[in-house]
Amino acid sequence: MEVWVNGERRELPAGAAVADALAALGLPRSGVAVAVDGEVVRRVDWSTAALTEGARVEVLTAVQGG
Repeated sequence: MEVWVNGERRELPAGAAVADALAALGLPRSGVAVAVDGEVVRRVDWSTAALTEGARVEVLTAVQGG
């Protein structure tokens, strides 16, 4: 299935969840927040939050500084 991750088109297996997408794309699982179609997905739900065709996934990394 086709999804958009941070504005880039990506191909993932049908039925992939947020956690699957992060793993398949080599993205970190800590220090990040994930939103799907504009809705924040809680970390505890990453393994069960199924993605759908055309979903827009945003992965945001925490940055320290001042």
